[in-house]
Amino acid sequence: MQTFSKNERLCSKILIERLIETGKSFNHSPYRITWLPIAESSAPIKVVISVPKRSFKKAVDRNRLKRQTREIYRKEKQKVYDVLEDLPAGQVGKKILVMIVYTAKTKIEFKELELKLKEALERLSKTIVLK
Repeated sequence: MQTFSKNERLCSKILIERLIETGKSFNHSPYRITWLPIAESSAPIKVVISVPKRSFKKAVDRNRLKRQTREIYRKEKQKVYDVLEDLPAGQVGKKILVMIVYTAKTKIEFKELELKLKEALERLSKTIVLK
Protein backbone atom coordinates (compact mmCIF):
# COMPACT_ATOMS: atom_id res chain seq x y z
CA MET A 1 0.00 0.00 0.00
CA GLN A 2 2.45 2.66 -1.16
CA THR A 3 0.02 5.39 -2.07
CA PHE A 4 -0.77 8.77 -0.57
CA SER A 5 -4.39 9.35 -1.49
CA LYS A 6 -6.60 12.38 -0.94
CA ASN A 7 -8.36 10.90 2.10
CA GLU A 8 -4.97 10.49 3.83
CA ARG A 9 -4.24 14.22 3.57
CA LEU A 10 -5.30 16.56 6.34
CA CYS A 11 -7.03 19.53 4.74
CA SER A 12 -9.52 20.71 7.37
CA LYS A 13 -8.49 24.05 8.91
CA ILE A 14 -10.46 23.19 12.06
CA LEU A 15 -8.63 19.89 12.54
CA ILE A 16 -5.25 21.49 11.79
CA GLU A 17 -5.88 24.19 14.41
CA ARG A 18 -6.94 21.54 16.95
CA LEU A 19 -3.81 19.54 16.14
CA ILE A 20 -1.57 22.58 16.68
CA GLU A 21 -3.30 23.64 19.91
CA THR A 22 -3.71 20.29 21.68
CA GLY A 23 -1.42 17.85 19.89
CA LYS A 24 1.69 16.26 21.35
CA SER A 25 4.94 16.93 19.54
CA PHE A 26 8.61 16.15 19.41
CA ASN A 27 11.60 17.41 17.44
CA HIS A 28 13.71 15.11 15.35
CA SER A 29 15.92 17.43 13.36
CA PRO A 30 15.18 18.56 10.65
CA TYR A 31 11.53 17.68 11.37
CA ARG A 32 9.02 18.54 14.05
CA ILE A 33 6.29 15.91 14.36
CA THR A 34 2.98 16.86 15.99
CA TRP A 35 0.30 14.23 16.46
CA LEU A 36 -3.14 13.93 18.01
CA PRO A 37 -5.33 10.84 18.47
CA ILE A 38 -8.90 11.30 17.21
CA ALA A 39 -12.05 9.21 17.40
CA GLU A 40 -13.40 9.53 13.87
CA SER A 41 -11.65 9.80 10.55
CA SER A 42 -11.88 8.39 7.03
CA ALA A 43 -8.27 7.15 7.19
CA PRO A 44 -6.18 5.74 10.06
CA ILE A 45 -3.63 8.54 9.63
CA LYS A 46 -4.22 12.00 8.18
CA VAL A 47 -1.06 13.95 7.42
CA VAL A 48 -0.20 17.57 6.63
CA ILE A 49 3.33 18.54 5.57
CA SER A 50 4.62 22.06 6.02
CA VAL A 51 7.76 24.03 5.13
CA PRO A 52 7.79 27.54 6.62
CA LYS A 53 7.99 30.54 4.31
CA ARG A 54 10.18 32.23 6.91
CA SER A 55 12.96 29.68 6.28
CA PHE A 56 12.61 29.36 2.50
CA LYS A 57 11.46 32.48 0.68
CA LYS A 58 11.22 30.84 -2.76
CA ALA A 59 8.16 28.68 -3.37
CA VAL A 60 10.28 26.42 -5.58
CA ASP A 61 12.43 25.45 -2.59
CA ARG A 62 9.44 24.93 -0.27
CA ASN A 63 7.59 22.82 -2.83
CA ARG A 64 10.65 20.66 -3.49
CA LEU A 65 11.12 19.93 0.22
CA LYS A 66 7.42 19.12 0.61
CA ARG A 67 7.53 16.82 -2.43
CA GLN A 68 10.57 14.99 -1.09
CA THR A 69 9.02 14.64 2.37
CA ARG A 70 5.75 13.33 0.89
CA GLU A 71 7.63 10.74 -1.14
CA ILE A 72 9.59 9.52 1.88
CA TYR A 73 6.41 9.39 3.99
CA ARG A 74 4.58 7.48 1.25
CA LYS A 75 7.27 4.79 1.25
CA GLU A 76 7.63 4.55 5.04
CA LYS A 77 4.09 5.02 6.37
CA GLN A 78 3.31 1.30 6.58
CA LYS A 79 5.28 0.98 9.84
CA VAL A 80 2.98 3.47 11.58
CA TYR A 81 -0.12 1.82 10.07
CA ASP A 82 1.03 -1.56 11.45
CA VAL A 83 1.42 -0.10 14.95
CA LEU A 84 -2.08 1.41 14.80
CA GLU A 85 -3.58 -1.90 13.69
CA ASP A 86 -1.92 -3.73 16.60
CA LEU A 87 -3.44 -1.43 19.23
CA PRO A 88 -6.29 -2.88 21.34
CA ALA A 89 -9.74 -2.31 19.80
CA GLY A 90 -11.10 -0.12 22.60
CA GLN A 91 -8.07 2.12 22.86
CA VAL A 92 -8.57 5.71 21.79
CA GLY A 93 -6.05 6.64 19.17
CA LYS A 94 -6.67 4.01 16.51
CA LYS A 95 -6.77 7.03 14.21
CA ILE A 96 -4.39 9.98 14.40
CA LEU A 97 -3.67 13.35 12.85
CA VAL A 98 -0.02 14.09 12.07
CA MET A 99 1.77 17.30 11.11
CA ILE A 100 5.30 17.10 9.71
CA VAL A 101 7.10 20.45 9.73
CA TYR A 102 10.51 20.92 8.15
CA THR A 103 12.42 23.07 10.66
CA ALA A 104 15.96 23.30 9.24
CA LYS A 105 17.09 26.60 7.76
CA THR A 106 19.00 25.02 4.86
CA LYS A 107 18.26 22.36 2.25
CA ILE A 108 19.42 18.85 3.10
CA GLU A 109 20.27 15.97 0.74
CA PHE A 110 17.45 13.53 -0.02
CA LYS A 111 19.27 10.52 1.51
CA GLU A 112 19.71 12.31 4.82
CA LEU A 113 16.08 13.51 4.77
CA GLU A 114 15.01 9.93 4.19
CA LEU A 115 17.03 8.64 7.12
CA LYS A 116 15.78 11.37 9.48
CA LEU A 117 12.11 10.94 8.56
CA LYS A 118 12.37 7.15 8.96
CA GLU A 119 13.77 7.70 12.46
CA ALA A 120 11.05 10.24 13.25
CA LEU A 121 8.30 7.85 12.12
CA GLU A 122 9.80 5.06 14.23
CA ARG A 123 9.79 7.39 17.23
CA LEU A 124 6.16 8.31 16.47
CA SER A 125 5.27 4.60 16.38
CA LYS A 126 6.88 4.05 19.80
CA THR A 127 5.14 7.11 21.23
CA ILE A 128 1.74 5.89 20.01
CA VAL A 129 2.27 2.49 21.65
CA LEU A 130 3.11 4.12 24.98
CA LYS A 131 -0.14 6.12 25.05
